[in-house]
Amino acid sequence: MPNHRHAYRAAILHSLADPAVVGSEASYAYFEDGILLVEDGHVRQLGHAAELLPQLQGVALTEYPDALITPGFIDSHIHYPQTGMIGAYGEQLLDWLNTYTFPTEMRFADKAHASEVAAIFLKELLRNGTTTALVFASVHKQSVDAFFEAAEALNLRMIAGKVLMDRNAPEALTDTVESGYADSRELIERWHGKGRLHYAVTPRFAPTSTPAQLAMAGQLLREYPELYLHTHLSENRQEIEWVKALFPESSDYLDVYHQHRLTGPRSVFAHAVHLCDAQCRRLAETGSAVAFCPTSNLFLGSGLFDLRAMERHGVRVGLGTDVGAGTSFSQLRSLSEAYKIMQLQGQKLDPFKSLYLATLGSAQALYLDERIGNFAPGKEADFVVLDYQATPLIRYRLQQSASLAERLFALITLGDDRVVKETFAAGRSVHRRDG
Repeated sequence: MPNHRHAYRAAILHSLADPAVVGSEASYAYFEDGILLVEDGHVRQLGHAAELLPQLQGVALTEYPDALITPGFIDSHIHYPQTGMIGAYGEQLLDWLNTYTFPTEMRFADKAHASEVAAIFLKELLRNGTTTALVFASVHKQSVDAFFEAAEALNLRMIAGKVLMDRNAPEALTDTVESGYADSRELIERWHGKGRLHYAVTPRFAPTSTPAQLAMAGQLLREYPELYLHTHLSENRQEIEWVKALFPESSDYLDVYHQHRLTGPRSVFAHAVHLCDAQCRRLAETGSAVAFCPTSNLFLGSGLFDLRAMERHGVRVGLGTDVGAGTSFSQLRSLSEAYKIMQLQGQKLDPFKSLYLATLGSAQALYLDERIGNFAPGKEADFVVLDYQATPLIRYRLQQSASLAERLFALITLGDDRVVKETFAAGRSVHRRDG
């Protein structure tokens, strides 16, 4: 097999650990003039250009002046069928689902439509520097096939699953315990572990699944222990009251999932805005993760995520855009909104913590940190090139920045898809910005 090696030269920054655990300065490694050496789709070496350049005779070298290379961004919660309704006006969660989401998702019974949206969705992710995502499809198994076919063609590390809903949704979007199990098993056998793809058992949220369907979801997780569980938790206070009425035997919303054996490693609960300390402890004890979705929580008026409580209890936290409730595919925009959420709670979000949340932190939340999330040798070479001159304002602001932390924060607060110059997946360029 041929040995494909390529080196990339720019400023390079990646996370080593959670700043909340090791402190800001020990949480990252930075190379002002660095080299990232990629071999057969994996990171081979990382270091200062002055040290590595003499070793690279005969190796192709791409240089990016005025740019920063970071690991590819990781989105821990997003809905691809909702791409076409992003920015829908005027509702909170439950009304928003009925007014916009369910009618939009009905169209995914058509495989051709699903394939068209999957292609647009992945293009948007890559245009924004996101190389891995945990993705909701629709209730239709063809929506999962369409998504995985598009992701496989680009050799992306992606996680997705068929939505399970057997009540409290339009008839055209409901399945049954039996059909949901059969369709999920068929999709698992076809896609899980194929290339860089993973399957997630995906009950939408507790109100749209009967206890029998939630129990079936738990059965799938026991039958296939390497699967993910992807659902929603405590996003909206009205939703929480609905769950209490539907599941009176459970002590709280999280207990509904816990009783049905849906908590554990690789279980990811989106939003988790309204949790008490006991629920946070239970998440940490079971190895479950939560997805912090700043733009959607603000846009739908759901509330302010308590990142400090998650840190205090040791809960794994990833960053999600939650498109289409979220308002941007850009993790930079998500981090900018996360900073504001922390400010509203009288707290600060360190820019190196932001980098961690979008990369290594999300990889750890997804139990993928042995494969992606930073540039440790042997990891898959998913990375993004960020342009320091993407806009006149960014260029001018960075000229005034006196430290790396200030430059990183300026990129986050002023940046969007225009900052992403090029995106790589497994060492191959999958997006290059025009101009």
